[in-house]
Amino acid sequence: MMNACAISAWFRMLMTTLLCGMCGTALLSGAAAQESRVAAPAAGTLRQAGEARHLTIGTAAAASHLAEADYAAILGSEFSQLQAENAMKFGPIHPRPDTDPNPYNFVSGDALVAFAQSHNMVVRGHTLVWHNQLPEWVTKGNHSPAQLGEILHSHIKTVMAHYASKVYAWDVVNEAFNDDGTLHPTIWYDQPGIGAGTGTKYIELALRWAREADPSAKLFYNDYDAEEVNKKSDAIYAMAKRFKKNGVPLDGIGFQAHVGLHFDDPAKLASFARNLKRFAKLGLELHITELDVRLNDSSPASLAAQAKLYGEITTLCVQQPKCKLLQTWGFTDKHSWIPGFYKGQGWALLWDDKYQKKPAYEAVHDALAK
Repeated sequence: MMNACAISAWFRMLMTTLLCGMCGTALLSGAAAQESRVAAPAAGTLRQAGEARHLTIGTAAAASHLAEADYAAILGSEFSQLQAENAMKFGPIHPRPDTDPNPYNFVSGDALVAFAQSHNMVVRGHTLVWHNQLPEWVTKGNHSPAQLGEILHSHIKTVMAHYASKVYAWDVVNEAFNDDGTLHPTIWYDQPGIGAGTGTKYIELALRWAREADPSAKLFYNDYDAEEVNKKSDAIYAMAKRFKKNGVPLDGIGFQAHVGLHFDDPAKLASFARNLKRFAKLGLELHITELDVRLNDSSPASLAAQAKLYGEITTLCVQQPKCKLLQTWGFTDKHSWIPGFYKGQGWALLWDDKYQKKPAYEAVHDALAK
């Protein structure tokens, strides 16, 4: 989209050409060169606008949708990063026990990596350790703590080795805390656990195993409802501070940012900014990893309010030097997870279900281009 200065320059150059004939060519070239030094046209895609800010613009993606022409075209042109929405989680990627001849299924993950490589995109991995989407051979295998430890260690080593040099960062551990700051129940922690009774020990072990598996990958802890300064983010902060002090390999924190319009509150946004700042002071890289803004309807008023909030969150990331990624959880309402989990809600992403850009797209682009 051309800005006012660029349009004005174009009009002046066009008139020069019409009035001066052949000599106008030289004048046009000189005017264009001068104008390019004064006011370049605004970047056309989110990817280009992000690059100008040294900010990675990403989205979660599914290999099953790549056959849709519009899906593939937008994914490959608008984003500089993709992350597997589900394909690299434990259950989908490691569905069978290690005693099986083919315990791993890398097909979908490999398809996404191949797409990213062919479109000059980077890949972020999600997720190695989580309490959900675990196969029954893990959850119902009656394993001892030692056996569970070996299962998880082997899983991290195998998956990260497979994607070494192809995946630059991983959500090593996902959603390990409750809203009150206590640890969330999980087979890895307390059922029977690999660090039962020792707090965040299993998270520390996972990070150390991840560093061993791929020393070049950036290692993240990722969670939701921890955007503001609250009990959950306090617990994550305390863990991160302790890990940094003790040499545990933690490179960054992922803030999911699944929000509704209630989040468009000056106090909440200011709290988010303070929270980012305190984690940045620990020397951690900050990623907004799963951004979407769910709505109750698709009225013009709701879409305008959504756009405003998308722009505000983008601005928070732009203004924080340690925030290096702005990533949405999908990009088209056609394939959003929101309607399936929030009854009566949806319309959460930057493109609608017909792959048309929504006001939120322009708001994100404008916030990046300021």
